[in-house]
Amino acid sequence: MNIHRLLFTGIPVIRKSMLLKKSIYTILLLITFNVVVAQQTASIKGKVTTSDGQPAVDVSVILKGSGRGTITNTNGEYELNRIKKGTYTIVASAVGLKPAQQTITVDNRNSYTVNFTLAVNSEQLREVVISAKNLNRENKVVAKMPLKNLENPQVYSTVSSEILKQQGITTYDDAMRNIPGIVRTWESTGRTGDGAAYFALRGFDAQPALYNGLPGLVSGNLDPANVEEIQVIKGPSGTLFGGSFYSYGGLINTITKKPYFTTGGEIAYNFGSFGLNRITADINTPLSKTEKIALRINTAFHQENSFQDAGFKKSFFIAPSLVYEVNDRLSFHFNTEILQEERAVAPVFFHSDRVNPLPYKNLKELNLDNNLSFTSNDLTIKNPRYNMQGQIIYKLSDQWTSQTVFSRSSAKSDGIYGYIWDDNSTDGYFEQYLGNEQSTINATNIQQNFNGDFKIGNLRNRVLLGLDYYSTNVINNSSGSELARHVTPQQAEGYYIDKSTGDTLAAPVYLTRFYVDSLLANAGGINSNVTNGYYGAYISDVFNVTPKLSAMASIRADYYKSRGTDNDYSQWAFSPKFGLVYQPVLDKVSLFASYMNAFVNVSPATVYDNNDNPIGVRSFKPEHANQWEYGVKTNLFSDKLFATVSVYDIKVSDRVTPDPANPNNSVQGGKVSSKGFELDINANPFTGLNLLAGYSYNKTKTLAGNTTDFYSEPGRSPGGQGPQNLANLWATYTITSGGLKNFGIGLGGNYASDYKVIDNSQTGVFILPSYTLLNGSVFYNSDKFRITVNVNNLTDEVYYSGYWSVNPQRPRNYVVGFAYKF
Repeated sequence: MNIHRLLFTGIPVIRKSMLLKKSIYTILLLITFNVVVAQQTASIKGKVTTSDGQPAVDVSVILKGSGRGTITNTNGEYELNRIKKGTYTIVASAVGLKPAQQTITVDNRNSYTVNFTLAVNSEQLREVVISAKNLNRENKVVAKMPLKNLENPQVYSTVSSEILKQQGITTYDDAMRNIPGIVRTWESTGRTGDGAAYFALRGFDAQPALYNGLPGLVSGNLDPANVEEIQVIKGPSGTLFGGSFYSYGGLINTITKKPYFTTGGEIAYNFGSFGLNRITADINTPLSKTEKIALRINTAFHQENSFQDAGFKKSFFIAPSLVYEVNDRLSFHFNTEILQEERAVAPVFFHSDRVNPLPYKNLKELNLDNNLSFTSNDLTIKNPRYNMQGQIIYKLSDQWTSQTVFSRSSAKSDGIYGYIWDDNSTDGYFEQYLGNEQSTINATNIQQNFNGDFKIGNLRNRVLLGLDYYSTNVINNSSGSELARHVTPQQAEGYYIDKSTGDTLAAPVYLTRFYVDSLLANAGGINSNVTNGYYGAYISDVFNVTPKLSAMASIRADYYKSRGTDNDYSQWAFSPKFGLVYQPVLDKVSLFASYMNAFVNVSPATVYDNNDNPIGVRSFKPEHANQWEYGVKTNLFSDKLFATVSVYDIKVSDRVTPDPANPNNSVQGGKVSSKGFELDINANPFTGLNLLAGYSYNKTKTLAGNTTDFYSEPGRSPGGQGPQNLANLWATYTITSGGLKNFGIGLGGNYASDYKVIDNSQTGVFILPSYTLLNGSVFYNSDKFRITVNVNNLTDEVYYSGYWSVNPQRPRNYVVGFAYKF
């Protein structure tokens, strides 16, 4: 959808000019009106604390009878502006808590202070806030400064740990079924460089690359045991997060659990289909009676088999975190995650050679046996990793805060990775290749951020000043890939065909580790040691023209440097971001428009002559993604309905594609378009009932590229973009009184439309069919115990995901969970 065309189609040039002038006059009139009104009113501010003296975060503060309200920030502070003269009742509350209230009379003063103390401690309030999931609370990560959702011109969606428990989710990837506009295209492979799961987000690749807003390395799966919240930040996000992540469609950020200053936690056990056994523990304790020091440890042991004839996963995870609040101004935060994981991974089934016409036009013709894994439990890959983070937060003054952060990550790929590829589209066989992954990647990130909140005249400014250093070192000693055997979609016990003679060996080829080690003994391999890094600086300012009207302006400069085995190179990149927010009803309705940018640094490439002789090296500019987005965010009916509706248009430019005159060379100038619409709803219509719902539409196609290239043919889908239509729903009802108090039920599911995993004029089109999944749950959740029974894919739908591939997904399965809370 082209918003500019909708606004101006059919309007003559003169009328466009008049319309522009009227728009400017209207904005100026609104500003003037708001300034005059502000001078005739007062502000009410204060602090809400818990019974143990801690700041009460994300608590609603409402001016009863006026429709005015706000949410406390991370310091428990709130402020209500533009209050006219009169007598009011102020109520501080959270869902499920007894509200606190006071009466105040506003007369001739400009400012009033009203403080509250809630009748719960900090841990009790934390559980209530997580369950209530107030989506207009302040978020410090998405904009790298404290902004409420309605104040932020960028769209983001979240999944809380409470939702993961309700749905019996034991894998990180399954959490994404609650987010509109994102879908997994293939699961984690564990291979070097990009072994984490791939997701399609607004038509582009996304991987879970951020922890608490900082870079984190992932080569295998993520464990959800330490997840407090998952944030999917929509749209190009390079301005604040840099260019080391492919963030054209957005970023996936994991917020980890933090220590608190009372004793508590829970121990849980889950079991289910395909041999699932999972034990988790979450233990929090203060470490000092006199100092504010607390330790929290989350740990998990996970064991599970595949729904196919082979495949398994076994992992151990531990995440200690420590907080030390020295005083009201200085605090230290440390978090570490350590994962040991071993898996037998089914190979990705690529069913095209990407050159010749497809012999199979659909799944019926391919006739893939979904029970076949095309691997064995003898072929495993290990993906040990750790992420360590430290933060020093110091309040310089009432207006300025300093945040110094350090992170160190390491991830390893150690074992067998394979894929299935159609080398010859006419022989009926598919070739299975295997290789030995041996690589380690280490990353270091240092950031220094300063956040300011001050006024210049009557204009409130929230400012971010940041410096960012990021470096990765990749040591890769992996083998080359070797042809192990030939298989068919119905036969996994494949055969080996001698390439030189075409003869087929009579005996089946079984994938034992001995056979694979022998096969790879003379495979050659990679011996590289590459270090990449950048120095970045960014500045962002959100300034309020009036309490209802605010604007954001941000820019980033990056200097990228690569030092490799063969050559070094460097380049500069700049990334701007702008946004405008107008709240016609303050803290209730927000109209927003934004421009956002992301970039990816492109490595130089060797140039060849027509005889394939190397003649030099060609450098490239960074690729850039630019997005315009418009929408509405709402927080209505006393925090009972949160909704976001938005329309976006993304253009990616300067993509590198094969040279039409010489396919061994590369040229720059490719373009890709992604347009779409998203709806995200979180509702609590009445006590006990909660609804999560979403819908997204996306259309992605190549605008400019190479007409003979499989990956960049103009007018076609580039691959990995996911289904055009996605929908999600999850509804729970909890009985809040009577003999069945704390019992509840849940029902929901997901819909995905047809998906072109291959879209090319030379090979043809291959479409994965649409699917509808239904999931159900019954549960009991009291102060001390939680029992859940979840059944996923209730109708046993046969469905697939893919990225130029066909990846069968899980049939009907169940998870039963028990938890003791203390």
